[in-house]
Amino acid sequence: MIEDLSFDNLKSKFNSDKRFKIGTYLVGGILALGLLFFLYRQFIWMPSNEKSNDGWWVAMNYIEKDSTDQAIKSLEPFVKSYNGKTGGEIGQYLLATQYMKKGEFQKALNNLEDVDLNDTYISVFAIGLQGDCHSDMKNYEKAIGKYLEAADANDNEMTTPMYLFKAGLHAEKLKKFEDATTYYTRIQDDYPSYAAQKTIEKYIARSSSTKVK
Repeated sequence: MIEDLSFDNLKSKFNSDKRFKIGTYLVGGILALGLLFFLYRQFIWMPSNEKSNDGWWVAMNYIEKDSTDQAIKSLEPFVKSYNGKTGGEIGQYLLATQYMKKGEFQKALNNLEDVDLNDTYISVFAIGLQGDCHSDMKNYEKAIGKYLEAADANDNEMTTPMYLFKAGLHAEKLKKFEDATTYYTRIQDDYPSYAAQKTIEKYIARSSSTKVK
């Protein structure tokens, strides 16, 4: 068996067996791709990704000073340079918030729709902010859809009832009082702390007793 695996036998088999030759090329190609991916991730992507995490802090200084235009000026090239990196995605989220401050809701939406992060809360907030953009653009139906998506993206005591509440308020705007009651009641049943904070009973009473004229 060991003799069969000698270099001379393998070389002979490679030259005489077409299927063996093709298989060898395929295996070699897969191994080469795997090695290239490892080298790329280890020596290019990871250092670049770490650098991207440092970069958006520059813009945070402007945001904290409420210098919206300076924050946008800092973030736009940064987001382009680090698109797909963790820091770039955070930068894109921050850029969207600054567009919202300026009332440029469509630009904000375009950025928020592209945010792709594993971070639980930023991902949820990115969806919820899309709802806020639609709300400011008076697209209340779309706003409700985004609020419900954000509410269900990650079930927790903070963001889920907050976005259900927003969905309820917007359902009332559209005179969808039954839907509003459903959202408020879910808050009352599943998130008692938030329900108590918002005195949710009065919203349930209002939406359940209001009739569409």
